Amino acid sequence: MPAQVGAVKVVSVSNSGIFNIGDVYAMAPASSAKTFAGGGSFNTGDGISIDLSNSYTTVYDQDVIDQSDIEEVGAV
Repeated sequence: MPAQVGAVKVVSVSNSGIFNIGDVYAMAPASSAKTFAGGGSFNTGDGISIDLSNSYTTVYDQDVIDQSDIEEVGAV
């Protein structure tokens, strides 16, 4: 059954968001990210004590794009 929609005002849509008006079979927003961090970077909590002495995070990424966000229409 077709959707009946009144006035719509879109203020913003995020990078991985979807805006749809009407009938839809499936929606699947996709995003990807690459994070480089040294040892102990994502520790959380109270009273954490970390001794990393000689910790290095060396990044050499020559291919720039690891995985595309573009998906084939109708892919399952």
